[in-house]
Amino acid sequence: MNFDDHPSRILAHFAATLRFDDIPSAVVRRAEDLFLDWFASALAGKGARPVETIARFAREQGPADGPSEVLISRQRTSPYFATLVNAAASHFAEQDDVHNGSVFHPAAVVFPAALATAQALGRSGRELLAASVAGYEVGIRVGEFLGRAHYKIFHTTGTAGTLAAAAAVGHLLELDGERMLHAFGSAGTQAAGLWEFLRDAADSKQLHTAHASSAGLMAAQLASQGFTGARRILEGAQGMAAGMAKDADPARLVDGLGTRWTLAETSFKFHASCRHTHPAADALLALMRDHDLRADRIAGVIAHVHQAAIDVLGPVVDPQTVHQAKFSMGTVLALIALHGRAGLSEFDAHYREPSVIALRDKVRMQIDAEVDTAYPARWIGKVVVETTDGRALAARVDEPKGDPGNTLTRPELEDKALRLAAYRGAASEGEMRGVIERVWALADAQRVAPFLA
Repeated sequence: MNFDDHPSRILAHFAATLRFDDIPSAVVRRAEDLFLDWFASALAGKGARPVETIARFAREQGPADGPSEVLISRQRTSPYFATLVNAAASHFAEQDDVHNGSVFHPAAVVFPAALATAQALGRSGRELLAASVAGYEVGIRVGEFLGRAHYKIFHTTGTAGTLAAAAAVGHLLELDGERMLHAFGSAGTQAAGLWEFLRDAADSKQLHTAHASSAGLMAAQLASQGFTGARRILEGAQGMAAGMAKDADPARLVDGLGTRWTLAETSFKFHASCRHTHPAADALLALMRDHDLRADRIAGVIAHVHQAAIDVLGPVVDPQTVHQAKFSMGTVLALIALHGRAGLSEFDAHYREPSVIALRDKVRMQIDAEVDTAYPARWIGKVVVETTDGRALAARVDEPKGDPGNTLTRPELEDKALRLAAYRGAASEGEMRGVIERVWALADAQRVAPFLA
């Protein structure tokens, strides 16, 4: 291996050669945390129409039995179709993780493919964790490489996600560096996902993760059989950056490989909404607490945001579905003000209530130079509230709840997992406590067996 070679090859070699013992114990523990968070988020997708539509397609097109479990139905099928459904399910409740710097949701694409493949191959928990870390490290760096301009049009989880899944599956298949590079090429040429769906409240977000994760799995499987892909799919003259980015930086692909663990930088979601709403939501919560402010005293709210928040949330002015409401800054802040939280039950029960709509329409977003300059490395939250008695109250948060510096503890993660599992009856409390126990001991598992009967 020539480490003076191009970034795609270096990244592929890293993904192929990473071993469990190379990974710091704190990163392994964080990977376990993220796996539990993903697992529960996938269960919360049960019963959602877009998810069930993809699940029905998988039942009709895929085998009726197999080695890999579909979490929402507890059925077994092939790794490909289990990946397809589990990836769709895990991105519906808007509770899956996010890496700030890449604006990428790694869990929804890495873990479905890694779990399905590990179960099919009879791999150990250590092998599953190492493969998942490889997927995170690749996907996050690809997202950072593609840059802010990419995210304005493309859903990074659908694009970088294909390579993240390919890295995880390729690692489990024990691909060497050259075949991993071919897997990247086949994954990258399938990368897709456009934000236009938000304007129509369309179902595409679940398709983005389903496709990215399963396409990455297919790319790795094909590479294991000698199928070739573009060796410079990322930085080549007609590669992903050339067609999908304006500010791509190839140096980001290899930044700190083996020393900077980007998985440990990943954030958990506290609110059940688009992550771009979280900083302002936390700032509003703090403001209302500190000033003992009631919702009926709010005359207007200005959320000071970065440009990407306006790009993604701005088109949603009158949300027609629960899922679209999760991309409405006004709806999120109205739920925070009126109900104290923007969780799954608050969205389901209240997003179209007159009181929520009335307060929603008093919220506007405004670009803020400090917030925009800090983004995406830091997601600062600032709000200014005008009260009915003429006051102007301001608040800010520098690290939203769930960020590494303000993270969820394991008891908080367990509580979140139990709530997500119960949300649509996907698993009982006893079953989920059993899952939690197994996840905390995943590194000791000799074989990754199905988690649910």
